[in-house]
Amino acid sequence: MDDGVAGKESPAAALGKGSVFFYGVGHVLNDITAACWDAATVMLSGQIADGFTTIFAGELIDRFGHFKIWHGAGSILVAVSFSSVFGSCIPCIIFGNVSTSLQTIGYSFFAAVFNVGWAATQVSHMSMVNCITLNSTSRVVMASCRNAFSMVANLSLYAIAFAVFHIHPSKTTTDVENQYRWIAYSSIFVGCCFVVVFQIGTKEPRYLHFKGTNLNFKKLEVYKIHNFFLVCRLKEDSRGHDYQKISWIFWFKKVLYYQVAFVYVFTRLITNVSQSFLAFYVINDLLMAQSSKALIPAMIYICSFIISILLQELTWTSQRLKVLFSVGGVLWVLCGSAIFFMPSNMKNIMYLLSFVIGIANALISVTGVSMQSYLVGEDVKGCAFVYGSLSFLDKVSCGFALWALESYQNTSTALKDCNPICSCFSVSRYGFGLVPAVCALAGVVVTCTMKLEKPRLRPLKVPLLE
Repeated sequence: MDDGVAGKESPAAALGKGSVFFYGVGHVLNDITAACWDAATVMLSGQIADGFTTIFAGELIDRFGHFKIWHGAGSILVAVSFSSVFGSCIPCIIFGNVSTSLQTIGYSFFAAVFNVGWAATQVSHMSMVNCITLNSTSRVVMASCRNAFSMVANLSLYAIAFAVFHIHPSKTTTDVENQYRWIAYSSIFVGCCFVVVFQIGTKEPRYLHFKGTNLNFKKLEVYKIHNFFLVCRLKEDSRGHDYQKISWIFWFKKVLYYQVAFVYVFTRLITNVSQSFLAFYVINDLLMAQSSKALIPAMIYICSFIISILLQELTWTSQRLKVLFSVGGVLWVLCGSAIFFMPSNMKNIMYLLSFVIGIANALISVTGVSMQSYLVGEDVKGCAFVYGSLSFLDKVSCGFALWALESYQNTSTALKDCNPICSCFSVSRYGFGLVPAVCALAGVVVTCTMKLEKPRLRPLKVPLLE
């Protein structure tokens, strides 16, 4: 083994906490800007455009590799386009014209650029975990750390907004516009700081280096013996071709692909739809104080962050993955049912439910994403397509769900005439209670039928991307 791989960790060795941390912060810019978008009306067209972009991004990443380059380029597009959408109209400044048509063109263009950059960053970051390590526990731990920093991003946005609103109070429409510009610019600065940390601290998988040679090899066949990998045979390709990318059809023939797709989509529907209707529910349905629409989400994020950190201490198996997802799903079924039927005179129970929701969100988010890693397994040359295609399904389904619910928002029952003892079934109750509960139940059912693949004992081909 002294003549084996020099200065490299075994592909299946557990990662250190430093590597997990550096990876985990890589999606903060996406998360903090996405949280700003969530504050506005969700546009179905934007969701669909973003969904299609993730598929193309996944295909290109699988074909050319270089995860960090895709991540960095996508982050630049996100930062530039986001500052343009929430800042000044750049085309208006360039042409010296503030016409409505030019503003529409400018904002639409940069919104499209944002979707492209966001998709490139998301797919490269999510799929990169499979090529960093083959260790199943480390993959789940990295997903857990990523989810923890998603909560940090959301909490950071609340902190930035709180500071801006108190430091620069608004008196005119121009003041309000300036407030949101400061929030946007501050969010971009915080997110970019985390991007730099990720780029510097995360090592991209590269070719294996051997002692005593200057050769770089792409194809290596190794056998696992206990916790060691023994180099047995170097497979040479006289034509000099790269290791072939896995075809899309390969994934479509796997039952597990469809099962994981359903679970992931249900997970995203639970978190996205519930987040979109939370503020409407606590203010309009439960008649709580205005501060509650910030306090309750903050409690959910903090609880979810703590659980995500605790999950990093576990040793993960496929069975534990399924069990904890089911636990999170059952918790959401209970919370969703309580939310759907809760009368306004029992509104204080919402504070208790926020802790339970935080726990449930962390469990289903971490395990739902980690199931994709189990689906990919050792077939890392097609992993970006898996993440891209499932993100497409996620975005399109969430876009349609939110569009359908919000289209009925103005025609719901007049809540002011509701009896405080008997709840009125508004659109907010359906969006924050019923839809997440039904999706959670469906996700648990699919998870129980799932057979996650165990590590294979056959010769392990490890294609490391340059």
